[in-house]
Amino acid sequence: MKFVTFVLGLLVVFALAYIASNNRKHVKLKPILIMLVVQLILTFLLLNTEFGLILITAISNLFGKLLEYAASGVNFVFGGIANKGAMVFFLDVLLPIVFISVLIGILQHFRILPFIIRYIGLALSKINGLGRLESYNAVASAIVGQSEVFITVKKQLAHIPPHRMYTLCASAMSTVSMSIVGAYMTMIEPKYVVTALVLNLFNGFIIVNIINPYEVKKEEDILEVQSEKQTFFEMLGEYILDGFKVAIVVGAMLIGFVALISMINDLFNVIFGITFQEILGYVFAPIAFIMGVSGKEIVSAGSIMATKLVTNEFVAMMDLAKIAKTLSPRTVGIISVFLVSFANFSSIGIIAGAVKGLHEEQGNVVARFGLKLLYGATLVSILSAIIVSVML
Repeated sequence: MKFVTFVLGLLVVFALAYIASNNRKHVKLKPILIMLVVQLILTFLLLNTEFGLILITAISNLFGKLLEYAASGVNFVFGGIANKGAMVFFLDVLLPIVFISVLIGILQHFRILPFIIRYIGLALSKINGLGRLESYNAVASAIVGQSEVFITVKKQLAHIPPHRMYTLCASAMSTVSMSIVGAYMTMIEPKYVVTALVLNLFNGFIIVNIINPYEVKKEEDILEVQSEKQTFFEMLGEYILDGFKVAIVVGAMLIGFVALISMINDLFNVIFGITFQEILGYVFAPIAFIMGVSGKEIVSAGSIMATKLVTNEFVAMMDLAKIAKTLSPRTVGIISVFLVSFANFSSIGIIAGAVKGLHEEQGNVVARFGLKLLYGATLVSILSAIIVSVML
């Protein structure tokens, strides 16, 4: 039955992407099929083999160790509060982002990350049917973040046409930055975080190839990556502050979104006898079904999916943790993979604002296709969950 649902899910997602396509006659099937097969192989290796277990355990242990190192800094500053068990989420989940941000900065400063990103991107461009710039941007987004990635190509922004700009922004919204991966691993199983990172990268290319197909001419496919010259300690200070800003921004958004959802739930419960999230659960239940969630769990799963879309992935992960024991392990895995991305309404503003800060006209371009951007990125998350479902 799960194979039937898997095929149905693929057909529905591809149809939804095809409906929104701006150039249906030029959809390239070959790279789509190649990337789909590659993902099935990678997902099987990650979730169902000894090699995958070893790899994911190693990555999990690495981030576990990094979180331990981060805890030493957090405890030094907030030791008294931490010992009393207060502010657990802020201290244990958000503040370690500061330390991981510093590590990313060091790898950037010594040109290790740019080297890795450039050549992984080059390899991907051979199979995804897109240009080197798009491939670089997708890999870079998954490492440095959805807003920071545009800084690395800021001198090219003025010359990027709207259709390529859509692809760059779609990649940024479909992935998550490495600085936040450690935080996710404290909330959902690391194996699903790692798997989602891989799948979202490829599925971003698949959905873009359907929604926004185009050919990149050789003379247009120029990749000039920019990096500001700084001393080592200037870089440290910048990345420490950037990491802290991310932690504070995520914390502030959680306060606002959780409080707002709580209020809206109460209002709907008083007026209609059902919470707002339960209503959203019914709306998203068909999507949960094509993702492979069992019939009796599709409403609960749909509610978490909708919460992620209208708030952010952190709020949804917190909600998933509350009901995880009432769901089957398979459903928890499927929903976990769906949650690992920046595909939500707030990301439209974040990406448009980041681009506008570098080039105002391009920022306005991004704002105009904001909803289509979210539509595509959400299809990426759904497709990743569908692919995982057939392996669980």
